[in-house]
Amino acid sequence: MKSPLPASSVQRQESSVARVLVVDDEKSIRLSLRAFLADAGYEADVAEDALVAQGLLAQGAYDVVVSDIVLPGVSGVALLQRIRETAPDVQVIMMTGEPTVETAAEAVRAGARDYLTKPVSKNAILRSVATAAQMKQLEDEKHRLQEENRKYQETLEQLVAKRTEELRLALDGFIHAMAAAVESRDPYTAGHQHRVAGLARRIAQEMGLPEETILAAYFAGMIHDLGKISVPAEILSSPARLSKAAMDIIREHPATAFEILKGIAFPWPIAEIVRQHHERLDGSGYPQGLSGNAISIEARILAVADVVEAMASHRPYRPALGIVAALNEVIAKRNTLYDAEAVDACVRLFREKDFKLEAP
Repeated sequence: MKSPLPASSVQRQESSVARVLVVDDEKSIRLSLRAFLADAGYEADVAEDALVAQGLLAQGAYDVVVSDIVLPGVSGVALLQRIRETAPDVQVIMMTGEPTVETAAEAVRAGARDYLTKPVSKNAILRSVATAAQMKQLEDEKHRLQEENRKYQETLEQLVAKRTEELRLALDGFIHAMAAAVESRDPYTAGHQHRVAGLARRIAQEMGLPEETILAAYFAGMIHDLGKISVPAEILSSPARLSKAAMDIIREHPATAFEILKGIAFPWPIAEIVRQHHERLDGSGYPQGLSGNAISIEARILAVADVVEAMASHRPYRPALGIVAALNEVIAKRNTLYDAEAVDACVRLFREKDFKLEAP
């Protein structure tokens, strides 16, 4: 009988013929059964005991094993159990010359596909082997489909990962371009957004926050001063202390940035984080006067990073105050203006982990 086998049978080469192994200690029986099977189109081998059968099974894949229960040395049931452990898809048919309910039950419990009584007729063996071969073919087809699905999923995951990385790189380039546009109008603070973003990312990491939160804090930091694009250049670069009117204009930049960013479908709430980065825990910040947990964790981190970088760096209206003064400022206002965990993480970075604010 012709029985095409799927390519998923990894233990053997592709073949259009089902392979059968006959195991019986009586030479006449095993040779007769082999002849029946060969005439029906099967590729059949024989073995006189379980040890020889195991050697043949180790050398090549079989679809069906037809075995006597009573064998010299290792029994047919023990052989069946071994096959179930090493090649669970191989279909096994058990034969016996002394049929009892107990032997039949033992064979079925061990995983036999069928149970035949000797003497076995040609029709009986061919019918049983045909059914077993079809079951093996179905098992092979199932494994082939499972393997195809696994490969498809793997390819899909690789494609999604590649596309995600491409989109992230494009997003990174877009955000850097926006940051560059802001800093081109304010040369005195060139690099400020990059340094704030880098510090915000490290603070979020030090706090043990999820990767998506870390990325949100970083990318929001890269463009947190985007709203200053609407502030007149003479105000941004003024060497004198700003008037109240000028400060009021400056204070509009978080809301302006929000209006610019709110229509962009970022993977994170970038627009809202940027709008909130000047809010303070006690409600004294701007533009909304939010307080406590109403301020997102990313914005609270960004607030600490922004103040520390600004104080530690040079500004047109004053020289750099240095990192010691910057850390003392956020420590003094820890849990009143600034998030305590973010402050503590920031302080550890500089005092214990040798973090440094570096130009992009």
